[in-house]
Amino acid sequence: MTTPKHLGQTSALPDSPDAAELDYVPNPRPGSNYLVRFAVPEFTSLCPVTGQPDFAHLVLDYVPGDTIVESKSLKLFLGSFRNHAAFHEDCTVGIGERLVAEMKPRWLRIGGYWYPRGGIPIDVFWQSGAPPEGMWVPDQGVSGYRGRG
Repeated sequence: MTTPKHLGQTSALPDSPDAAELDYVPNPRPGSNYLVRFAVPEFTSLCPVTGQPDFAHLVLDYVPGDTIVESKSLKLFLGSFRNHAAFHEDCTVGIGERLVAEMKPRWLRIGGYWYPRGGIPIDVFWQSGAPPEGMWVPDQGVSGYRGRG
């Protein structure tokens, strides 16, 4: 494990998700099953067809293994999607898959609650498998899109 590159440092927003470097630090409670949640209510990316901005509320839950993701590096990684053109499914699943591949948590799920594009809200859900036995996994707490009704 390397020393975090972003924590306590001035860090520019990466040009792309591929250029973003995520930092991981040792899990302070490696013998415990506990859930970590990141709520990202103002996630943005670009439509790959029109170039217009897309907005989502992301909820990322994971049960750490040997490491946890350092939150500043996660914020920079997620911010790098602002100029990234991809479909909702690619953004949501790609974030989950990258974190699982690099961090190797015991379990991870991501919910992408996307605001309407063309009048249709798109929600995307992905998880790495079944949560650990006996793990309390709360509801993600994001209501379905109801518009103005």
